[in-house]
Amino acid sequence: MANPVPSRFDVVVVGGGHAGAEAAHACARSGLRTLLLTMNLDTIGQMSCNPAIGGIAKGHMVREVDALGGIMGRVIDQTGIHFKMLNRSRGPAVWAPRAQAEKKAYQNHIKWTLEATPNLSFRQDTCDSLIIENHKVCGIICSRGQEIQCDYVILTTGTFLQGLIHIGEYQARSGRIAEQSAMKLSDCLTAYGFELGRLKTGTPPRVLKKSLDLSVMEEQEPDPVPSPFSYSTSAITQPQISCYVTYTGAPTHEIIRQNLDRSPMYSGQIKSTGPRYCPSIEDKIVRFADKERHQVFIEPEGVETGEVYLNGVSTSLPEEVQWQVVRSIRGMENAEIIRPGYAVEYDFVDPRELHHSFETRKIQNLFFAGQINGTTGYEEAAAQGMIAGINVLRKSRNESPFILGRGEAYIGVLVDDLVLKGVEDPYRMFTSRAEHRLLLRQDNADERLMKYGFELGLLGEDSYRAMLDRGQRIKKMRDLISTRGIRATQEVADLFAKKNMEMPKSGFGKTLDSLLRRPEVSIEDLTVIIPELTELTRDERSVLELEIKYAGYVKRELEKVDRRERISNHPIPANFDFDTVPGIKKEAREKLKRFRPHDLNTASRISGVDPPDIDLIYLKILEAEKAQSHV
Repeated sequence: MANPVPSRFDVVVVGGGHAGAEAAHACARSGLRTLLLTMNLDTIGQMSCNPAIGGIAKGHMVREVDALGGIMGRVIDQTGIHFKMLNRSRGPAVWAPRAQAEKKAYQNHIKWTLEATPNLSFRQDTCDSLIIENHKVCGIICSRGQEIQCDYVILTTGTFLQGLIHIGEYQARSGRIAEQSAMKLSDCLTAYGFELGRLKTGTPPRVLKKSLDLSVMEEQEPDPVPSPFSYSTSAITQPQISCYVTYTGAPTHEIIRQNLDRSPMYSGQIKSTGPRYCPSIEDKIVRFADKERHQVFIEPEGVETGEVYLNGVSTSLPEEVQWQVVRSIRGMENAEIIRPGYAVEYDFVDPRELHHSFETRKIQNLFFAGQINGTTGYEEAAAQGMIAGINVLRKSRNESPFILGRGEAYIGVLVDDLVLKGVEDPYRMFTSRAEHRLLLRQDNADERLMKYGFELGLLGEDSYRAMLDRGQRIKKMRDLISTRGIRATQEVADLFAKKNMEMPKSGFGKTLDSLLRRPEVSIEDLTVIIPELTELTRDERSVLELEIKYAGYVKRELEKVDRRERISNHPIPANFDFDTVPGIKKEAREKLKRFRPHDLNTASRISGVDPPDIDLIYLKILEAEKAQSHV
């Protein structure tokens, strides 16, 4: 009797986290017979750390994944319980959507979305090794001995490759607490010549909400009108709840200092590198010893649970010390810890082993995505899963790789940074990493990327046509504002009076766009002058306002793009003193002094050195050259 177990697929995606979910969905939706292999089907899409999606630069990437046809944005819109647009007080380039999730609901909706995707199968097992023939992957071998044949493999292993949990002196072979590690696949990768390293990440304790005194904390209310992540979401309808903020103090810091020798990070127990920009509470106390307090964000893990996440208190201290630390924080004097914080060490592969398509250089048809590439964060993982899935699709069609430029998307910046610079600590996306961030706003991801999603077959025609119609509506109103003159009507007089602006003494002669460029005038103010503006949605009016107000800045940004291309090979003098360059990041300064790059192009490829740092160095070099010419 023939074996009835299906053992042949076009694509096998190993891992069911955020990278695996997007990769599997993209492959299957495109028509490839796809298998999602995961150690536990109940943890597909699980939020291993904070129960939130988005944030600075991360929210931009979620919008980009959505524009390409991904699922993260749609699911957080369905399950978000606290939406907030961050950085509204600053320029629009750094506005960023973020949402707390009903954690279990988010996880379940990811799984349900995948289960409803045609061509996608599931298997609960562990990948122990790869089947390689003539430097090309052609299958995997699972922990129970079954061989699965396929044309492509995407590894999205998260923190499970040789995962090791630390809580004080306690250690366990786990990728997440109470979940086993993948112990054999690392040896397989090493055998095929991949260079593996070790990284570390961590998570804070979870406590019961009812054991906290929220009345002494600062309440953080959600936005009154939430901004969805997905362009397919018309409105957020589920109830929204508040988060809270409190602070550590001198007692907290003293407890930590007294127990540093029991922290795996400082006892020598942990030997790998942790995230530079998301340090543990122990690391904060040591690195920022002059700070009297640190913020602690109380983030509910859902409306249907009393479990809350203590954002800002990531730790691997012993459990009894964690209780002391938590209970020393204002409003947490009687807190009950129900899950301890912990650190986890895991293997990753140097991402310089990859092409921009995320296909490995050593083995054909083998792709990596997510934390195996040295990144941290759900959003970074989802973006990589999307790119890997799309490139498997492209290769299956004998098409050229899908590569986004740095001026097209934050995803393009992410891929370029990983593949060219590699990582020394877990990579996290920031707006500062993108030299063209004014062009890469969170509100225009559809305009930038939906054409690709539609062409690839990952985005429905209805969504694509809706984007085109939206663009036409905005353009129509922009043309109207740019051509209609300011007339001496009562509505105009009332607007000038309301804004305490002086009316022109002799005629107007200017168009309405010049009025909108004034900082005190908003698009909403013009609706009394141009009633047709109300035909646009609130978000469409916001995009229109930004396009007009920042037209000059965008023009200069495009000129800067051209200049950066021209100066990329400008030499850096051998005796150049990087300490004399004001404004560059501390990390960039340290690495530039260590590596001593000979030109700006080489400097730009050093991990931690971002385009704004290059601009400042170039200006300082020009200043020195000018001074030398006058000697």
